[in-house]
Amino acid sequence: MTIYKIEDVANLCGLTKRTVRYYEEIGLLAPERSEGGFRLYTESDVEKLKKIINARDALGFSLQELQEYVSIGEELSVLRDGIRIVEDIERKRSMIGDMEKTVEKQLKMMDQKIAKIVKIRSEFIELKDKIQEAKIRYEIE
Repeated sequence: MTIYKIEDVANLCGLTKRTVRYYEEIGLLAPERSEGGFRLYTESDVEKLKKIINARDALGFSLQELQEYVSIGEELSVLRDGIRIVEDIERKRSMIGDMEKTVEKQLKMMDQKIAKIVKIRSEFIELKDKIQEAKIRYEIE
């Protein structure tokens, strides 16, 4: 298993060390610690951080939304692991239903963001159309 130091994680993810530490402070990331108190990041931590960055950049998630996004992801992980262990079929069905609700929560969160982005985009398209009309009116090329 590869272990990374904070500098390595920051470089791999295109962040500053301060940002990585801040994400840890607000609960987005929870690396293991060495006996000396140094942060020890795994490949899993790096992948999780990359997903967080993608959600932040692609969907424009706020820090609060990122915390919810991470929380939902962790909930899904727990349910997924639980389904593998549980023998009882009824319990598995219940857990699968819980997973479905959790995924629906995450999709709803993303759909709300996308709807806002689409609205803003349409406002810019309208503005561009008005600029084109003004250019024609004032014979500007």
